[in-house]
Amino acid sequence: MKGLYKAVKVTDNVYWVGAIDWGIRDFHGYQTSRGTTYNAYLILADKITLIDTVKAPFIDEMFARIASVVEPDRIDYIVSNHSEMDHTGALPPTIEAVKPERVFASVMGARAIAGHFEELGSEVIPVKNGESLSLGNMGLTFVHTRMLHWPDSMFSYLAEDEILFSQDAFGMHLASTERFDDEIGRDVLAEEAAKYYANILLPFSPLVTKLIESLPTLGLKLKVVAPDHGPIWRSGFENVLRLYSEWAAQRPSMKAVVLFDTMWHSTEMMAGAVCEGLRDGGASVSVMPLQSCHRSDVATAAMEAGAIVAGSPTMNNNIFPSVADVMTYLKGLKPNNLLGASFGSFGWSGEAVGQINELLKAMRVELVSDGVRCNYVPNHKSLDECYSLGADLAHKMKERC
Repeated sequence: MKGLYKAVKVTDNVYWVGAIDWGIRDFHGYQTSRGTTYNAYLILADKITLIDTVKAPFIDEMFARIASVVEPDRIDYIVSNHSEMDHTGALPPTIEAVKPERVFASVMGARAIAGHFEELGSEVIPVKNGESLSLGNMGLTFVHTRMLHWPDSMFSYLAEDEILFSQDAFGMHLASTERFDDEIGRDVLAEEAAKYYANILLPFSPLVTKLIESLPTLGLKLKVVAPDHGPIWRSGFENVLRLYSEWAAQRPSMKAVVLFDTMWHSTEMMAGAVCEGLRDGGASVSVMPLQSCHRSDVATAAMEAGAIVAGSPTMNNNIFPSVADVMTYLKGLKPNNLLGASFGSFGWSGEAVGQINELLKAMRVELVSDGVRCNYVPNHKSLDECYSLGADLAHKMKERC
């Protein structure tokens, strides 16, 4: 496939040599409806350097792109910014084929790679935060970004070309023949960047804020930011940096997310009444029936919300499975500054509302009531209670904004 895949020029000295995964639709429970890319980069310095590799099944595509610029066995160094297998799956066979002089990773990255690939335990050289590596006529500086989003995460900065290789930070899951942000519609970029942040980086928002605040002190001139997924930022990085700052702050807003599932439409009717109360109270509402809304889309909506309202019928003395799935997923993402409430219908026991309340408490969501329960089909009184729940919640949201 040497002539089939071509490298893409990023700067005079740097080429994209990654792979496009058009078919992937699930990434650790995150729905990747537009596929993704696994970005790797080749630096044509005196010491030719490969930044990251790709997911194992895509190694031939990566090698073909490298070969369109230089013979792969001329690569001197490999730098692994992140040890997750979508970036290191092809690392062992790449090392075997290329036989580089050295392989570098962060201190935690060297340990993680050894944990993934026992045979590489002695081959990876750990680099410290702030350490520099001479490539002859150019140089890389390493910035540890621990827990953004793994303990091993690291940035690499090429000063001569003012390019930051940012591993998973500032990326998105988006398969495209276009490699640069200014070649892709702004709406698509904003949508996919938000979804990526909400489902990958949201739990680490305090660290994102700290990183953004520290960037000026690092003295990095950023002409290009090259993440490990999605397009390369060459003209709109200031926009995504501003969005990251806003998302990380998680300020209260007048947006509410109403998520629910239903068995015989009773809980669905309740959701509609809650929505009307929220709307009439001045809140904007995203109603997300879980029979048609994926957990990762709920997480994206919740990231910019000021309130979460969850509804579930009771089945076998428990919360409905789809609602339990989404609530557990949200709990792991650790959203902040949220108000919350619950509602649900039941036949003869009605435990679901209380279980939702416990999940909301575990998420540190401030409950505005004990929830609304309805036996079988909601009557006017039950629907009025749901409406009032929404209206009361909207009022409390206003007090926080």
